[in-house]
Amino acid sequence: MMGDNKMKKKISISGMSCMHCVHHVTEALNEVKGVSNVEVNLDGKFANINADSTVNNEAIKSAIADAGYEVTGIIDL
Repeated sequence: MMGDNKMKKKISISGMSCMHCVHHVTEALNEVKGVSNVEVNLDGKFANINADSTVNNEAIKSAIADAGYEVTGIIDL
């Protein structure tokens, strides 16, 4: 089955205060299998990602929690 089941997600994240935090969150999200095009916005305290359909919100929350931050919301765009 050919199909490129990509979705975009906006993840609200609390606990980021500097570019070092942005780097940590970016690395954590890039390590989630199926996630691509990670863009973390420090001022807005969110990240936008592209993800394939195998990526679930729990995997995203877990990766960010492991990096020391908290997901406060995930919106499918």
